[in-house]
Amino acid sequence: MTITTPSRPETSSGSGQRHLGWALVLISVAQLMVVLDATIANIALPFIKSDLGIAQANLSWIVTGYALAFGGLLLLGGRLGDLYGRRRMLMVGVSIFAVASLLGGLASSEGLLLGARGLQGLGAAIASPAALALITTTFPAGPQRNRAFSVYAAMSGAGAAVGLILGGWLTGLEPTLLGHVVDGWRLTFLINVPIGLAAAVAAPLLLSESESHPGELDLPGALSGTLGLVGVVYGLTRAGNRLYGWSDPWTIASLVAGVALLVTFAGIERRVSHPLLPVRILANRTRATSFVVMMLVPAAMFSMFYFLSLFVQNVMGFSPLRTGVAFLPFSAGIVLGASVSSKLIEKVDPRWIAGVGTAMAGAALFGFSRLPYDDRIGHLAINAHYSSNLLPYIVLMSVGMGLTFVPLTLTAVHGVGDRDSGIGSGVLNTMQQVGGALGLATLSTVAVHFTQDKATSLGAAAQAAASQGGTSAGPDKLHALQQLIAQVAYTEGATHAFLTGAGMIWLGTLIALVFLNARHQDLATDEAPEGVGV
Repeated sequence: MTITTPSRPETSSGSGQRHLGWALVLISVAQLMVVLDATIANIALPFIKSDLGIAQANLSWIVTGYALAFGGLLLLGGRLGDLYGRRRMLMVGVSIFAVASLLGGLASSEGLLLGARGLQGLGAAIASPAALALITTTFPAGPQRNRAFSVYAAMSGAGAAVGLILGGWLTGLEPTLLGHVVDGWRLTFLINVPIGLAAAVAAPLLLSESESHPGELDLPGALSGTLGLVGVVYGLTRAGNRLYGWSDPWTIASLVAGVALLVTFAGIERRVSHPLLPVRILANRTRATSFVVMMLVPAAMFSMFYFLSLFVQNVMGFSPLRTGVAFLPFSAGIVLGASVSSKLIEKVDPRWIAGVGTAMAGAALFGFSRLPYDDRIGHLAINAHYSSNLLPYIVLMSVGMGLTFVPLTLTAVHGVGDRDSGIGSGVLNTMQQVGGALGLATLSTVAVHFTQDKATSLGAAAQAAASQGGTSAGPDKLHALQQLIAQVAYTEGATHAFLTGAGMIWLGTLIALVFLNARHQDLATDEAPEGVGV
């Protein structure tokens, strides 16, 4: 269906009438491609390690390298869209992403693959803020923009689950291309090439260009802000790795340097005439509240994917593809929640929708924290079943996320002037990336602590039981016992991590209910609500 947009500076150029439905498809596909690439390679890691001979210690950089470049460059990517045109930057971003994906899919060495992942992160950091800003400037305030944001939110939330499904499926394939058999893991990269290039070609046909303001880029701010974010994201990611932890010297040095650079960045932004991050973006209570809650929500959600995907594979024995399929209900649930949320936002204030959504997500994490297992020596067992102990909470979590993302995305970018919508989108995406890294680091610390304690106590109890019985188990029985102890210990750690995550997201519920004071009537216009500045 063709919908005519109002005569706004950014949508009146070009052909006049815009096919908003196809424009939304293009924006959503670009966002989905960017988000799913954070998880699509996870299941393929063992195959990549074997094929390219990558050391175990360096394997995590395939995931970390993407997260670092993506999270560290988001503010810069958002501002580039404001200055040089958001459609242009979307095209540049998806083109870089496609080329980087081609390099990753053809990589014959560890260095080339890691470089390609960093380049993918650069493309994603340019494309993602532009995609969100284009929704704000293309769709008129009210029902049309609400529906557009519901689709965008669904793509953003479902991307991680879709990545696991695609990764599991593609990794198992070995097609023949140009007469050569292609390892399945390479398809997790190559699939992005035609999608990214098609998006770049379609953008001029479906999207209007925004105003450009070349020559106003705050280079000192860009340098200090980017390096500061890279330092913080790297430190948090390293802290979440059980090989390093919070006490590792490089973890501490990275976090300290990152915070120091961000403090420097804040000082620079107060003095320059054209700041990378204008203070006016943050000087609004509703918007600042949205940013904070949108940092806490991914902190819990992405950690859920991390711990649960390991649990169903290493404890419940699911195959990679079955693991991906296990998360398929999450994709359906978040689409449902986002659709309901986009309709409710026309009649209900955002605080209540986001408050209910985060409360539901917290309840789901609490449900995961009750995974059943028997830790008695001689009776060690994992009693969890997918249909009763996982599926209900996956659905509850996904619907809660769908209810949460739409109102918070709307309130985060509402009232931001057209000239600043790119950096506003960049801040929102940065909060999500930093929140995800912070959540994984924090909850991994919790999980490792309880896992190690449980493994130690069970190991001691098993030795005591063997001594009292006066018998020694054979190698097979001993190996089986060690496996059971490892599985029970991991479950103990994961359940405590889920419980901590529930507390984090319920804190988001409290913040949203108390401080998110925008009214649903305010979101029907482009004007910022009065009386909410700080």
